[in-house]
Amino acid sequence: MENKEEKVQSLNLEVKVPSFFRCPISLDVMRSPVSLCTGVTYDRSSIQRWLDSGKKTCPATNQSLPSTDLTPNLTLRRLIQLWSATADSVANSAPNNHRHVAVNIVRDIRSSSDPSPLLRRLADFFLDADNDVFEKNAIVGCAAAAVSSVLIQNAGQIETLHAAAKALAVILATNCVEENNKKVAISYLISHLSASVSALLSILKDGKTVESCADAARILCAILLSSDSNSKASIAEKSDLIPELIRLIRQEKMHRDSIDAGIDCLTAICGVRGARFRMVKEGIVPAVVKVMKAEAVMAPASTTEKAIRLLEAASGIAEGRSEICKAAEECLGAVLRRMMKVGKEGMEAAVVVLWSVCYRFQDRRAVEAVKAENGGVMKILLLMQSNCSPAVRQMSGDLLKIFRVNTKGCLAGYDTKTTHIMPF
Repeated sequence: MENKEEKVQSLNLEVKVPSFFRCPISLDVMRSPVSLCTGVTYDRSSIQRWLDSGKKTCPATNQSLPSTDLTPNLTLRRLIQLWSATADSVANSAPNNHRHVAVNIVRDIRSSSDPSPLLRRLADFFLDADNDVFEKNAIVGCAAAAVSSVLIQNAGQIETLHAAAKALAVILATNCVEENNKKVAISYLISHLSASVSALLSILKDGKTVESCADAARILCAILLSSDSNSKASIAEKSDLIPELIRLIRQEKMHRDSIDAGIDCLTAICGVRGARFRMVKEGIVPAVVKVMKAEAVMAPASTTEKAIRLLEAASGIAEGRSEICKAAEECLGAVLRRMMKVGKEGMEAAVVVLWSVCYRFQDRRAVEAVKAENGGVMKILLLMQSNCSPAVRQMSGDLLKIFRVNTKGCLAGYDTKTTHIMPF
């Protein structure tokens, strides 16, 4: 005969199990909740097995344990007992209960020799809007840990890697999953950084589907955004990473999700020493120009802004300025056409690009390309008269001197063939 805790676990979604009633290790409703010195509570039997195996860290936080003493959480135990009694009565009154399978899926993923079908079912669970938000958040920590474990332990099984990346990308993209729970998922990958990045790079290099590559890039971006500078440098040093990310955004048949994910990753590492040179060498300039010119599949303004910021990073080194000037008309034309359609950071990055090649580098091709762009110089003037930073205002002034523009709004020797209404 089932006891109350076992009956609680057989309830369907009509009975909501509070996430803090579940043991983070077993995912079962706790029978004897005890707390570690980290403040995290576990079921006594589960945490005791963990400690008996010789591990000296907290399973949820991965923190080292200065003490392995277990403190009974009597308040939580009483709450579970009260809730269990209520849930038991609800279960007995519901004739058509069906067993919720998400917890079982997570358990089976850990032990399965072929977890791909289970990973797809887990992704479907998080994608299904009819599934309870509370239930999703209740299992997301353990689900993400299980999926991450599969990702880093199956480097040679590409189909399994694709399925794991899909499940993890869905978890990270699910709006109803709390940000703290997403951070728990990413922390596991960061604690196994080299293996995690190698697995994601394998997916990018396989390139079986653009969707799988986009999933891998999204996960990589989440890792980068949660990493410190040393970890970012370690990731950027992976020899094939930058070429694969650039390939992702310059495919012949452009895909919005892959463009977004690829540019996000490149933006996250462009500040790493040496990364800019490798990005320029692998063709970042023509790649982002192609993105900015692709009207039909154009990503949101935020992605365009990041593309301009990548050009800004490239313009900071001689090799990057040279590449920009090689295709000055196409590259700077795209920058000028887009600069007023992005946010303040994007507009200011555009000015830095123009200033670097026209004023600092003094390249004739760049100057002629800006002059040839209808309304291009006027946009610089308008930006200068806006609420830009002092440094960008100074750069704008330097540019306008080159094009012989009066900063009060009068153009000398330049006809835009457009009627402009000046704001001042």
